[in-house]
Amino acid sequence: MKIGVVGLPNVGKSSLFNAITEAGAESANYPFCTIEPNVGIVDVPDERLQILGKMYNTQKITPASIEFLDIAGLVAGASKGEGLGNKFLSHIREVDAIVHVVRCFDNDKIIHVSGSINPKRDIETIEMELALSDLEQVTKFLDKNTKLVKQTGDKSLVTTVELLSRVKDALEVGKQARSLEITEDEAKILKNFALLTAKPVIYVANIAESDIGKPDCDYVKEVKEIANAENAKVVTLCTKIEEEIVGLEKDERDLFKKELGIDQSGLEKLVVASYDLLGLMSFLTAGEKEVRAWTITKGTKAPQAAGKIHSDFEKGFIKAEVVSFDDLVEAGSFLKAKEKGKVRIEGKEYVVKDGDVMLFRFNN
Repeated sequence: MKIGVVGLPNVGKSSLFNAITEAGAESANYPFCTIEPNVGIVDVPDERLQILGKMYNTQKITPASIEFLDIAGLVAGASKGEGLGNKFLSHIREVDAIVHVVRCFDNDKIIHVSGSINPKRDIETIEMELALSDLEQVTKFLDKNTKLVKQTGDKSLVTTVELLSRVKDALEVGKQARSLEITEDEAKILKNFALLTAKPVIYVANIAESDIGKPDCDYVKEVKEIANAENAKVVTLCTKIEEEIVGLEKDERDLFKKELGIDQSGLEKLVVASYDLLGLMSFLTAGEKEVRAWTITKGTKAPQAAGKIHSDFEKGFIKAEVVSFDDLVEAGSFLKAKEKGKVRIEGKEYVVKDGDVMLFRFNN
């Protein structure tokens, strides 16, 4: 899973990236500090893996992972190349979701490119640039496919042309592609064009240290109002504090978080929001050699889950032995769970559940 981190310059994007990846990306108080995207692959926090690791005395624990791309700050005119905008926008066309960092704190020492703090305006600036970039893309693809329909009479392209026409109409009036009601088949077609405004969004409301643990300030309320209208997610955090936390040892981190009243780290909040937004979950495999989490889409059936491990598992799928994580832990071992009747034999139509511990049987 790839997630692109975007926003105006100096809103806390690189600080957030540093905090969630511990990668030490450059963070400075001037626009376009980040030129090339910083890339960090981070483990998805999952306490279940450690528990299974001890139970199986495993040699290796492999969590699921997320790849974060820290994109340089966008400005008004980015779609036309302002601030190297076109180059920056191209970096996020292949991500699965966008994390949009919005500044929700006052600080005269940190420059704001527009001179004042206004979350609604800042969000609209970014969304307008994404929409304008998409409009250019859609117009190009629409012209190309319209010509092909006329030249070849290919009826399969008619659906694509009609869909792109609807997207273009929406973009021209300032709407995002994701706001359109489309079918599953149309969603598959649209995915081929890697439109920025079709990607799901998580807003990160970056608050001041003094606002931690307090009711939402007006800036955050504004972000949440916009997100609710779009069915987007909101994560509220202080990137400055998150960055400080990752510089501490684990015991010190826990103590610091407790003093501040922070239950989850920024990464944990983002992972939960990302999985929820994209309809993802994890099933688990466990043994002496390795305990591992595998990310799948909710609704995935057993053979396709097996295919995540290896394509041969899906092709030769026979059955799966399945036990829920909770039942396995309660029993104390896979053998005892089996003796208690907690291990089920499931076939090709079984829909995998979050936390299922699975053992696949297949033909070579």
